[in-house]
Amino acid sequence: MPRFAANLSMLYTELPFLDRFDAAARDGFTAVEFLFPYASPAKEIATRLQANGLQQVLFNGPPGGATPDAIDQAWAGGQRGTACLPGREDEFRAGVQLALEYAEVLDCPRIHLMAGLMPEGAGREELREVYVENLRWASRQAAQAGRDLMIEPINTRDVPGFFLNRQDQAHAVLADVGAINLKVQMDLYHCQIVEGDVAMKLRQYLPTGRVGHMQIAGVPERHEPDIGELNYPYLFALIDELGWDGWLGCEYRPRAGTSAGLGWLPHAKST
Repeated sequence: MPRFAANLSMLYTELPFLDRFDAAARDGFTAVEFLFPYASPAKEIATRLQANGLQQVLFNGPPGGATPDAIDQAWAGGQRGTACLPGREDEFRAGVQLALEYAEVLDCPRIHLMAGLMPEGAGREELREVYVENLRWASRQAAQAGRDLMIEPINTRDVPGFFLNRQDQAHAVLADVGAINLKVQMDLYHCQIVEGDVAMKLRQYLPTGRVGHMQIAGVPERHEPDIGELNYPYLFALIDELGWDGWLGCEYRPRAGTSAGLGWLPHAKST
């Protein structure tokens, strides 16, 4: 049976961030993920998790910067990670250390490190070398802390210029980095937009054991998974058939309120 985590950066947005934990628990979620925790003290988030019996399953490393104000400014300014960016290695490392500190307090097993946007005029091979070396360093730090790291292919329609776009690219990076705690975050929304043939991608990559987390949304509008061109009931059954027991992050934009749009969830849990 699939296990679903509420993405609190995209769901329950009518509520202040810390109140979204209560709302997710009321709607039957037992796990949550979100983009960034850094605007709130880690202990405050941990209190909300514990009070609601929720498990934190994923969050992102900083998109840039390594202090709350700098992180907010980086995201608002369009930055989408520093892992592949030459000359910003110290900033990347500081961000990883901050993320690991939060992961310890939140008892979160995995952190997504965003690749970043390709600078104008930069060569892909140069960026890939920086990316691999940064991930090697980060994987060692995370292993010492008992955490897994995720890399996520993201479509260039939503995020133009993003460095990592395809599943085969991500798995090739894993092979070059050579760290068992570095895995792929397979977002089926992004995968469908860039590659399609999602069911065959699941059959190809889930048995490898290198997919550490998945996310879902309807395609193409990124609404609930019960609308759009992807047949999620079929995909949920296939994921079960393949024996993958990780979390599926609900990273979508509700059409008309989060709770009102959760009619798909009880059926999905029963498949």
